[in-house]
Amino acid sequence: MRLSYDPRAMKRAGTPQEFGRVAVLFGGTSSEREISLLSGNAVLAALKSRGVDAHAFDPAERAVTELTVAGFARVWIALHGPGGEDGTLQGALEYLGVPYTGSGVMGSAIGMDKLRTKRLALAVGVPTADFAVLRGPQDFEAVLERLKLPLIVKPATQGSSVGMSKVERAEDLSAAFAAAAQFETLVFAEPWLTGSEYTVSILQGAALPSIRIETPKTFYDYEAKYFRSDTRYYCPSGLAAAAEAHLASLALAAFEACGASGWGRADFMMDAAGRPQLLEINTIPGMTDHSLVPMAARAVGIDFPELCWRVLETSFARCVLPQGRKG
Repeated sequence: MRLSYDPRAMKRAGTPQEFGRVAVLFGGTSSEREISLLSGNAVLAALKSRGVDAHAFDPAERAVTELTVAGFARVWIALHGPGGEDGTLQGALEYLGVPYTGSGVMGSAIGMDKLRTKRLALAVGVPTADFAVLRGPQDFEAVLERLKLPLIVKPATQGSSVGMSKVERAEDLSAAFAAAAQFETLVFAEPWLTGSEYTVSILQGAALPSIRIETPKTFYDYEAKYFRSDTRYYCPSGLAAAAEAHLASLALAAFEACGASGWGRADFMMDAAGRPQLLEINTIPGMTDHSLVPMAARAVGIDFPELCWRVLETSFARCVLPQGRKG
């Protein structure tokens, strides 16, 4: 078996039986396992509350091939980070012929890569901060001259706040590079943006209301996202109607440019002139009590179980092709 992607096949489900037996994939082996466990358990409980025949499935403990043996009709992916969000799992599910939620192989792989996301965004006119790749100490002087201080150093294909460091002094760049390089070899730097941070959630091709984020931390890092109680979220974000519409259009354009689909999020920082600059897209955002997509959904009357249901509906666009037929 294999899958074909057809957005026209996406439909609203009237009964939980239409989904069949559903595996909620969460846990995994990435650095974001802890958050994936929180997300997955929340999604599992929400689907069960709506009568969906949903079951927990941790790829760290069970082979993905067991999905077909156990008769699962589709998968709700709640895995974060490499191995679950980067296209590898999506490729395995394509091979097995098991429909799944959210973006496909290409959209997942590109969305996980901040550098390629930025390059594609620029190609379709979505603004993003200047950037420079850091291969090692030989690049430090040129990067400091080009981007100036302060700047932020990031690994390219980790979670949205994993391995990041703010650099305010030239002598600290080496440590920031080492912190990012422990996760992977592809590291880059951007100028430090001082404006407000906004995020736009996307659900079934539509943008939800933007959220403005304020944190007492240096930046909106892993701790601020998931564990601090003093991070502040504003939804509505306070943008004027025209600015809200503009931000939504940029989010949708960036999502489409990367080949992402189904649901997700696009994150922005405002520059000194108040212009939005794309940071990244997120194809499997967190689904915890601190998470942003559920917050944006609530603002338009979509509660958490309904949100999980609508994300599950995106799996209908992954259609199983009969044997021998080409997509």
